[in-house]
Amino acid sequence: MGISVKKFASYLVKWLLPLALTVLLVSYMFRKVNFHDMMEILRHGVDYWWILCAMGISVMSHVFRALRWRIQLRSLGIDAPLLALCCSVFGCYALNLVFPRLGEVWRCTYIAGREHAPFTKVLGSMVADRLSDTLCVFLLLVLTFIIATPAINAFLSKYPVGQGIVETASSPWFWVALVGGAVLIWAILHFGNGLGPVRKVKDLGKDMWQGFAVVAKMDGKWMFVFYSVAIWFCYFVQLYVAFFAFPFTRELCAAPGLAYGLTPCLVAFVLSSIGMAVPSNGGLGPWNIAVMFGLAIYGISAADGTAFSMLQWSGQTVMLIALGIFTMVYISLGKNTKTQK
Repeated sequence: MGISVKKFASYLVKWLLPLALTVLLVSYMFRKVNFHDMMEILRHGVDYWWILCAMGISVMSHVFRALRWRIQLRSLGIDAPLLALCCSVFGCYALNLVFPRLGEVWRCTYIAGREHAPFTKVLGSMVADRLSDTLCVFLLLVLTFIIATPAINAFLSKYPVGQGIVETASSPWFWVALVGGAVLIWAILHFGNGLGPVRKVKDLGKDMWQGFAVVAKMDGKWMFVFYSVAIWFCYFVQLYVAFFAFPFTRELCAAPGLAYGLTPCLVAFVLSSIGMAVPSNGGLGPWNIAVMFGLAIYGISAADGTAFSMLQWSGQTVMLIALGIFTMVYISLGKNTKTQK
């Protein structure tokens, strides 16, 4: 009975909670919008060539991510073909549309199995990959605070959760609890060597650390930095390009006082990047609401903001589905070739 309850709890957290969050946030979004007005905008006010251009730029960001990951894996002695790495990234994002966060596990499992490499080391390299993304988002957030302070202040004042995060981080008790938790974990790992579960956790952590720490000593560090910049540059440019698809965001791009739309795009981009941290199916819901709010700061109505965010999200989703199908065909052909041999 205990096992079934445990499995149900795991299923609830991994699959049902993200799905419920997605449904809740999407329903909240459409309660704020006149659906008829939004559909009229999509039918008559969009230059879809810019959306296609944004989709193409997004593909390049995935290729750059594969190139960056290859540097890490090669330092671990894992020399996977670039196309296989690209497909692992394509498949990762396509799978996340259905099962949030499962794509990262599949990506590591696929490469580890294909190259006969330790899964924990590959997973460690992926953790380093994600942490570098977190650092990029943090740097962009700092840049946004400098360039668009009024917009960020508006976000924090309108949404209590933003104020709550700031107040929590400012509380000395938060840091006491954080340090206390770290000390407790250290004590368990240090004095619990005789316990089997502790030894297993330490061995797992050691393998993951090797995959993570390789960033500090690997060859090609500057190329790693270059690809990191290229990834996030592509992310930003694909959103900025989409601004030209709608008349209301195109007006922002014509305003010298808003750096020709770069400042509103930066605000929407950073807020949407933070929104992607919320577990949902492909970012649907939190990503859209973050973009809507970022645009609303600059006078874009709820209907217009929803039309923009939904079309941009839908374009990226169609692209990821196509790339996911390509990935499955690539993997199937690879298996058939091995079988024939």
